[in-house]
Amino acid sequence: MRRWRPVLIALGAALALVGLLFIGQGLGYIGWPRSSFMLDQRVWADRGAGVAVIGLFMILIARRAR
Repeated sequence: MRRWRPVLIALGAALALVGLLFIGQGLGYIGWPRSSFMLDQRVWADRGAGVAVIGLFMILIARRAR
């Protein structure tokens, strides 16, 4: 598990950041790129929240593993 710890943390952080981007676009706070189909669509904010939670859970698991 020691080898996988940095990989899980990196993947978890990437998923958390992507989830935050989805939330921002879905709620209309982030307007990039202008032609994105995700802008002001609540469903993408909900999906982003799920992705962010999975990423944070991966970080938690990696940090607690021995």
